[in-house]
Amino acid sequence: MEISVRAAVSGAPPARRVKDLFQRLGRLCPPSASGPARQTGDSLLGGSLPARPEVSVLFCGDVRMRSLNRRYRRKDRSTDVLSFPGAGLALGDIVISVPYASREARRRGATTRREIDRLLLHGYLHLLGYDHETDDGQMNALEARLARRLEIGADQPGETGQRPVRR
Repeated sequence: MEISVRAAVSGAPPARRVKDLFQRLGRLCPPSASGPARQTGDSLLGGSLPARPEVSVLFCGDVRMRSLNRRYRRKDRSTDVLSFPGAGLALGDIVISVPYASREARRRGATTRREIDRLLLHGYLHLLGYDHETDDGQMNALEARLARRLEIGADQPGETGQRPVRR
């Protein structure tokens, strides 16, 4: 998997760390064999993905995230992570608000590093076609299993390793 990382805000993890996480994630849950299409034996997006699909990750602040959320989801507020599925060679783009992730980590009693790792995993699953708002818990269950395997679950007292479900 080809990963490009851009940080437009301080506090973002080093690009090497993000790339390492995606390489491990790609081995556990490869794009060509993952996602809702896997159960029917079909490949993602109706065709086979390239041997090295591309993922772009942007770490930004709340102002930019609010603008993206307003533009693409019609929600005039910041959020923690947005995913934009791609086409062709691109699996897609993941955007993470570092300040939002940091606040959420403090609220949970977790580290910002672990929260960002969870958001990267969450965004990746969206790129594979999972949708926790419509799949009766399939994405959340897979996310929890992968978080345990990647060791990005609970690392602080009181931290559950689970993302709260937004309604």
